[in-house]
Amino acid sequence: LGCITEREDPADALVVHEKHQDKQLGTLPEGAVIGTSSLRRLAQLRHHYPHFTFKDIRGNLNTRLRKLDEGNYDAIILAVAGLERLGMADRIHQTLPPEVSLHAVGQGALGIECRSGDTEILAIIKTLEHDVTAYRCLAERAFLRELEGGCQVPIGVNTVVDGNTLTLTGLVASLDGQTLIKKQVQGTTTSADSMGSQLAQQVRAEGAQAILDEINSTNRA
Repeated sequence: LGCITEREDPADALVVHEKHQDKQLGTLPEGAVIGTSSLRRLAQLRHHYPHFTFKDIRGNLNTRLRKLDEGNYDAIILAVAGLERLGMADRIHQTLPPEVSLHAVGQGALGIECRSGDTEILAIIKTLEHDVTAYRCLAERAFLRELEGGCQVPIGVNTVVDGNTLTLTGLVASLDGQTLIKKQVQGTTTSADSMGSQLAQQVRAEGAQAILDEINSTNRA
């Protein structure tokens, strides 16, 4: 990984059917059908909004928006960055705050790879490195690595950099949303990697390992 460029907004976005243009996530009617293919989003939203009906949604961005517009869903959850990069920012009805949905590790960030021994190319692309984004992603990836998580595990993060201070929040949630373990650590940006490992150990101590073991056991079955 040669460098990480400046990050787009890593938050999740609520996109609603036209009949709900006057509503926010919290004011959608009971039983509203919410589409998402992300276990991370699903677990968090189940925790905060157990009165909604959650339905899997597949396909590329245009396909998902079409399914929403055709009335198969009342709303769907997508990445803010994806919508903005494809010129569809006007479809963002609400940006979900971290109190509701912590984003995925590295969401909104773009990394550039090169051959490990190609010092000439590495020197060129390093000029595109965005230090704040790199620190944030380093902490997030360390958290995920320590938990040995992947896309089939509901793991969410949020990072904030203020000067040389990095604040990392992380969570592990059960698939049914009943259990949500969230912790936070703070330190210097230069300790980003160790902070991610430290946070992972903290959520493990609070019971996250049991959740991870159960999910991994189910995935192997």
